[in-house]
Amino acid sequence: MMQTCPLCGSLDTGPYHRDNTREYHLCGHCALVFVPAWQHLSAAEEKAIYDRHENGPDDPGYRRFLERLFTPLVARLPPGAQGLDFGSGPGPTLSVMFEEAGHRMALFDPFYAPDEEVWRRRYDVITATEVVEHLAAPGREIERLVDHLTPGGWLGLMTKRVRSREAFAGWHYIRDPTHVAFFSESTFQWLGQRFGLHVTFPDNDVVLLQRR
Repeated sequence: MMQTCPLCGSLDTGPYHRDNTREYHLCGHCALVFVPAWQHLSAAEEKAIYDRHENGPDDPGYRRFLERLFTPLVARLPPGAQGLDFGSGPGPTLSVMFEEAGHRMALFDPFYAPDEEVWRRRYDVITATEVVEHLAAPGREIERLVDHLTPGGWLGLMTKRVRSREAFAGWHYIRDPTHVAFFSESTFQWLGQRFGLHVTFPDNDVVLLQRR
């Protein structure tokens, strides 16, 4: 059965990998690897997994993990930037780090901070850490994020990247049942072309996209 790519909408997709629980398809247009929608968890099942997360701003190890995105991104922001942490989760932490650095942050999370008022504004920086791999409709959501950036604004993402078909088969990242969309450098370069973004890769699981 032909699958429509949830990022670019292309029908140029085909089988990429299959394991004991799910199948994965590759888009020949934007290079996204994705799980078909019929194999996604329900919202309740997804939230039950997130509820078990224990990360928070008082966890120094979690802060060190987030610094891989925070450090290169905060260096690029003007003083007093207005930001949005998208998919902030049950224990928002990155937003606290930006506020400690003098920036103002709003939060949005469909489960934990479903404040639709945040979409009435534009932002100098939008962050999404370990979020885009969970998106059932990444094309729609990323377009919304880009639309809410100011000119010159930054979209900072953390997600582990697809390297090769061989590596994918043994990759721990695909064992999480809430992970349904897997990006490569080629996928992010496609996003840059699609939305007019300058793309930078400061770390193995970090990408910065600046709105031109």
